[in-house]
Amino acid sequence: MKKKYNSRLVDKELTKWKATKSRKPLLLRGARQVGKSSTVRELGKQFEYFLEINFDKKEFQDAKAIFEKTSAPKQICDELSVIYKTPIAAERTLLFLDEIQSCIPAISSLRYFYEEYPELHVVAAGSLLEFALEELPSFGVGRIRSMFMYPFSFPEFLAASGNDLLLKSIENAAPDKPLSDVIHRKALEYLRIFLAIGGMPEVVATYVAEENIYKCQSVLDDLMISLRSDFTKYKRRIPALQISTVFDSVVKQAGKKFVFSKSGQDYSRHQLKQTLEMLTMAGLVIPVVHTSANGIPLGAEVNPKKQKMLLLDTGILQRLQDLNLANILLSNDFDLVNKGSVAEVYTGLELLKNSSCYVPQQLYYWQREKKNNHAEVDYVVQQGEKIIPIEVKAGTSGKMQSMYLFLKEKQAEYGVRTSLENFALYDNVKVYPLYAASRIGK
Repeated sequence: MKKKYNSRLVDKELTKWKATKSRKPLLLRGARQVGKSSTVRELGKQFEYFLEINFDKKEFQDAKAIFEKTSAPKQICDELSVIYKTPIAAERTLLFLDEIQSCIPAISSLRYFYEEYPELHVVAAGSLLEFALEELPSFGVGRIRSMFMYPFSFPEFLAASGNDLLLKSIENAAPDKPLSDVIHRKALEYLRIFLAIGGMPEVVATYVAEENIYKCQSVLDDLMISLRSDFTKYKRRIPALQISTVFDSVVKQAGKKFVFSKSGQDYSRHQLKQTLEMLTMAGLVIPVVHTSANGIPLGAEVNPKKQKMLLLDTGILQRLQDLNLANILLSNDFDLVNKGSVAEVYTGLELLKNSSCYVPQQLYYWQREKKNNHAEVDYVVQQGEKIIPIEVKAGTSGKMQSMYLFLKEKQAEYGVRTSLENFALYDNVKVYPLYAASRIGK
C-alpha cells in the first residue's frame, strides 16, 4: 500500500518559491533519505506537467548525455521533452533533476536556466551533493537558491501523527503560560515515541501507518545499512573502514566534546579530522562549535579545536547505541535519555530544524575550563542582538550553576532551561519542555 505524504515545514517555502516571478533554480540540500525527493514530487502535483530525471538510474543515461552535450536550457528541455514524452513549458512544468551530483554538467547548467530560461520551474537535489559542490565552489553564486532539509522535527511528527490540536496547544503555551498537567503528560508521551523512532521520513511514515514502534526499529536497521553502504561513495581515497570507525566514535561521544584519541589508534589526527569533515559534508554528523559568546555574531570568536558532534537523528542514535527502548517508553525518570545524551542531541537538532531553511546553520556551545571551576552551557543561540544560553536537563530537575555563571559573566538578559518540566519561569531563567525546544527564541 502506498504511504501517504506527510507534510513538511519546507512545503510552504516551496509554494512561495513556485509563486515568485523572479525565481532562481532551487537546489535542495541535505543528507540521504531526509525526504527531498518526496517533497519535490508533492510540489509537482501543483503543476500541469512534472518530469523527474534521476541521474543515478540507467533509464536516464540519455538525459545525462544531453547535459554533457550542451548547456543551452531550451535545447536541453526540447530534447528531454521528446525523449521522455513530457511537455516542458514555462509556468506549466516542474523539471526535477534528482541525484544531480552524478551529472556535474547538469549542476553547471543551473546557472544558465536562471540567465536564459527563468520562467521555467527547476528543482535539483542530491544526497551526496556537497562533495560535487566542493569541486565547483563558485558554480552558481547569485544564480541558484539553496534550501536545506533535515529529518522530521517534533512539531512535524505531531502533525503527521494527527496531533494538530496538541501541537497548537504547545505553540500557544509559554514560560508564563504553562500547559495543563494532562496536556503536558500527553506531549511527553509523544516525545518519548519521537526520541525512540527519530524523524527519518520512512520511519515516521511507518509509525503513522502502523503505530508499531518495534516495526520502526526494523526500518531504522535497514536505514543504517543503507547509510553505511554509502561510505564507499564519499571519497575513494579514504577507506570505508576508516569512515565507519570515526562514525562509530561520533555515536559513542554524542553530545560530549569530541576527543580524537578516542577514535582509535590506527589513524592520525589529520586522517580522523578529514574523515569527520566528510561525515559532516554528508549531513550525517552535525558539529557544535565552541564560542566565547562575548558578542554577536557568535561565530566571531570560535575555537574549532573544541567541538561536540551530533548524529543527524535520535532514532538512529539510540539504535546504534543499542539503548534499552523500554526505558525511554516506560520509565518516568527518562533513564535512557541520560545514558545516551539523547536529550542534548535532540535539542540541538530541533534548534537546527526550526531555523531558516535558506542558510546553513551553525550550532554553538560555551565552556570554561579552569581548575576546580569547570562550567559548560549546552547551546548558545542568537536572537536579534540577544545571546541566549540554553541548558538541557534530561529529567525534571537539575542545578544550573553554569547557566547562572554565564548570565553573570556575559550580562545576558535571560537563559533557557529545557527539560521534562512544564513551561515555567525561575527569575531570569525561562523553562521550556523538551517537546517545545523548537519554540526557544520565538
